Amino acid sequence: MTGWVKIVGLGPGAEELVTAQVQDALAQATDVIGYIPYVARVAPRVGLTLHPSDNRVEIDRANHALELAAQGRQVVVVSSGDPGVFAMGSAVFEALEAGPSNWLELDIEVQPGITAMLAAAARIGAPLGHDFCTINLSDNLKPWSLIEKRLRLAVEGDFAMAFYNPRSKSRPEGFVRTLEILQDACKDSRPIIFARAVSTPEEDIRVVPLTQARPEMADMRTVVIVGASNTRIISRAQGPIVYTPRSVLS
Repeated sequence: MTGWVKIVGLGPGAEELVTAQVQDALAQATDVIGYIPYVARVAPRVGLTLHPSDNRVEIDRANHALELAAQGRQVVVVSSGDPGVFAMGSAVFEALEAGPSNWLELDIEVQPGITAMLAAAARIGAPLGHDFCTINLSDNLKPWSLIEKRLRLAVEGDFAMAFYNPRSKSRPEGFVRTLEILQDACKDSRPIIFARAVSTPEEDIRVVPLTQARPEMADMRTVVIVGASNTRIISRAQGPIVYTPRSVLS
């Protein structure tokens, strides 16, 4: 088959954080498929067809990409951040596994991007400098009971934690419960970082003790990072540095 699919990440927002590899894929593409605001980040040009769609139709979007590639098109599937982190990478492979056998012959490639978690961590220092875990707080695709179980186990394991999709208008109660669980399980004032719209003009980053964290500090454009028990803050005039040491003393 002459068609191909490249599943790419557009990074957290700033154009300079889009990798050269991804820029090259977009320059070659005949079609770009993705969630409406992510496709809007791709400049129109002659010979390129843009296919924006709603965020709740990931599998339909993946099927469309594979169908076009099977017809000989050069298709780029866009996500924000990294396509393998709560994004379209898994959706495309789920569609591939369930689809017709001829799709298995397609040239399919995943190209990494800078995910918001890493961009936020870099802005504030190195809060993910030792063992950490990442949890999507949306219960759209998994039950809340599983989220709560993972939160408690992450605290028990003393991981630093990064949270995606913390608080939407339709389910604000989830992040309320998240903070209650963390404050009960951690029982300390470790730092929690609220990093909103990192690398864009709307960027806003604040660091507060866990005991002072409030649900309204987060929305769907916010990545939340919670330190481990040994995460430290270096206070300075230019703003704090937050880091987690790589050494752990017994």
